[in-house]
Amino acid sequence: MNDEVHVEDGPPKLTGKISPDRIRLMRTPRPPAGLIEQLKRIADASSVIADVMDELGITGVVGASVLKPTLPTASIVGPALTVRNVVQREHVYETARERVNRMAEFEAHNLAFPGDVVVIEGVSGVSNMGGISAQTGKRQGEAGAIVSGGIRDVGHSRRVDYPLWATEITPVTGKWRIETVEINGDIQIAGVRVSPGDIVVADETGVCFIPLARAGEVLERALVKANFEHAKCGAIDAGTAVADLPNRE
Repeated sequence: MNDEVHVEDGPPKLTGKISPDRIRLMRTPRPPAGLIEQLKRIADASSVIADVMDELGITGVVGASVLKPTLPTASIVGPALTVRNVVQREHVYETARERVNRMAEFEAHNLAFPGDVVVIEGVSGVSNMGGISAQTGKRQGEAGAIVSGGIRDVGHSRRVDYPLWATEITPVTGKWRIETVEINGDIQIAGVRVSPGDIVVADETGVCFIPLARAGEVLERALVKANFEHAKCGAIDAGTAVADLPNRE
């Protein structure tokens, strides 16, 4: 999708929603080949990976009671394409009257590759992504989005099957209230630092942000843990006595 924009011999055509000097990376760092596909095969992935991140001393796990999924059965894995929003300086009635819209998540959609996860450090109390934006992200082939802040038009995003995790839901528009000040820089989501290209794993239990540099070792341990848990569940189904069940990976 959007192959005509992402050519290798030149920069993409930009929307003009944000100054180009505020786009830190035009291309989100890509994960090692096969890593995303292997992570997708792990059942109950956020819980498995949260345990592994604990063992490796990596912070970056946020529960679904904080980042709430709009599609409860959705599960996504992909590299983070980051966006940072702040509150506009002008009073909302002035910006609304003058039609001053400085939101630029559409530029993130424009830069997205299939499978990317848009991760927004957003503004509380207002929407940082609405239904048309979600539909655009779906068309671009994105896996979904994570938003620290409000979203709206949840019915629309559900109808187009675009998964969102957000801290708030509100009908209040952000377009007269928010300014996007950076794309593909470091952001903070619920106290977790997220860099462009970090691997996002999200499901109905929570969201894990895996630093790209450590994604390989997280995957290796997660596969061992997932295989152990699968074998243990098989032993339970086979009627193995509780005292005889394996208790270590």
